[in-house]
Amino acid sequence: MKLRLHFVVDPMGWFCISTVLLIWLYNTLLIPKLVLFPHYAEGHIPAAPVVCYYLASLLCVSALLRASTADPGKLAQDPKIPIAERDNWELCNKCNLMRPKRSHHCSRCGHCVRRMDHHCPWINNCVGEDNHWLFLQLCFYTQVLSLYTLVLDFCQYYYFQPVSSVDREDFAVRHELALIRVSCLTGLMMFGGMGSLFYSQVTGILEDTTTIEKMSNLMEDIGLRRSWQQAMAEVFGTRWKILWFLPFRSRQPLMLNLTSRSRV
Repeated sequence: MKLRLHFVVDPMGWFCISTVLLIWLYNTLLIPKLVLFPHYAEGHIPAAPVVCYYLASLLCVSALLRASTADPGKLAQDPKIPIAERDNWELCNKCNLMRPKRSHHCSRCGHCVRRMDHHCPWINNCVGEDNHWLFLQLCFYTQVLSLYTLVLDFCQYYYFQPVSSVDREDFAVRHELALIRVSCLTGLMMFGGMGSLFYSQVTGILEDTTTIEKMSNLMEDIGLRRSWQQAMAEVFGTRWKILWFLPFRSRQPLMLNLTSRSRV
């Protein structure tokens, strides 16, 4: 699958994703400046925590940008329907185009998305068949970065030794307590929110049910159940588990010889 960029013109979505980016930028600049760099300079901590924090931050923002700009599975205006799959297609009553079953029309984006899970304003994009794996990575790495931030905020006052080689007249140093409290608040909000979302997403994948289907009570007997490895491999497009954690790649549909449900 090619890396096609996909942008949604939605002012509310732009506001939401800008808020997430500002929170990410705030903690990415604040934590190294107030916690990591001063303690590393005085030999209180090794270089590994600094490198790991920036790595978690890089993976988090990469997953965010990829999820927000990746094509979620937008259907073409004139799709070519294989003869063997015509029974699994239906007419959308909103855009009057043929679509595979389990697709959904997004009113914000104005088009149908294959196996659409939901429209997320925080990434200003739909979560569908082609970018669901990136959304899962975003939830996971946001939890990792938020938890790491909370641990460093705690250690700053209750574990690390006091630092002496800092500029006491610097704004960040003079307002350290207030800035760290804001960092803790945003960390708790992001960790709690993304933790709940990540759990619901993984549960839906294992049950082969999208968020829209759960909200519409369209839950039927699955028939042939998949193992968790098969379910996750289908979403991520690969059976190599190490690749499930890398946002710097393209996804290829993984065909599994499984019986799927034919419902919307």
